[in-house]
Amino acid sequence: MSSTRTEQDLPFSNLTPDTLLDAVEQSGWIPDGTLVALNSYENRVYQVGIQEEEPVIVKFYRPGRWSDEQIQEEHNFLAELSDLELPCVAPLQSATGETLFHENNFRLTLFPRQGGYPPDIENPDNLQILARCIARIHAVGATQAFKHRKHLTVTGMGNESSGFLLEHDFIPQELIPAYETTSKDLLDRLADLSIPTNTRIHGDCHLGNILWRNDAPHFVDFDDALMGPAIQDLWLLLSGNRSERTGQLSELLEAYSEFHDFDLKQLNLIEPLRTLRIIHHAAWLARRWHDPAFPMAFPWFNTTRFWSDHILELREQMAALDEEPLRVY
Repeated sequence: MSSTRTEQDLPFSNLTPDTLLDAVEQSGWIPDGTLVALNSYENRVYQVGIQEEEPVIVKFYRPGRWSDEQIQEEHNFLAELSDLELPCVAPLQSATGETLFHENNFRLTLFPRQGGYPPDIENPDNLQILARCIARIHAVGATQAFKHRKHLTVTGMGNESSGFLLEHDFIPQELIPAYETTSKDLLDRLADLSIPTNTRIHGDCHLGNILWRNDAPHFVDFDDALMGPAIQDLWLLLSGNRSERTGQLSELLEAYSEFHDFDLKQLNLIEPLRTLRIIHHAAWLARRWHDPAFPMAFPWFNTTRFWSDHILELREQMAALDEEPLRVY
């Protein structure tokens, strides 16, 4: 792996406690000096105490990842959802109505603190509640398009990710032929895949981004919001064997359809989207590997064992693509 480092490799090296607290104060809140680092790798997220008020959650966006316009589109979408009383945690506004702030080359946003824990999706009632909320999010998301944020594509998630890994020194030399052949075969299979991108979606709707409290979900971290298919926000809620996933999918779509139409042809996208996510995730770790937080959080990455298992997982996905897609009846 290359040891060359640039400013992008150490994006948060200048984010000291003093810088953090100064940024919060410049944004219009008066911190009381207490802060707690929260679990986040792509960005940096802290709980910050505020004088005579509830603590707030402060997110510092990774420099160079998004433009102001892209971040503002995320905020605008959340404002639309919040105005309709959907359970999505929207940014706090300053006295002048701003939600995106700048300090020392950092972009930051403040959110209200939202407690909760991952939902129990083994409970069918919880699955139905989640599906109804996601359907309402998508109903709003379908009313207009993002102008600046990304579209979910095979090229963006698959080809560019695979290309990055092959262009840099991450994969052990003896495993490069196997990775190159396997990833190429998969991406050739997906080359003509038609992915609808007419809806603004959460984009990364896994259980860690859903906080459950008082029998209701709260959706957080729309950092990866993009134009994509509805199924992308649903398939991550499926688990277990084929029979179990079919049952869960039936529960989800029955409830989802109460608030928004679902195109059943999108069920054909579940395994292709899983394949793209696997390829993209490995590339995401590689792209961030110079950030000191990543080797500490993911010590198993970039080992021969990881790449052997990764190639095996991709081969298993080739078999999964040959299976009949999940169906509901």
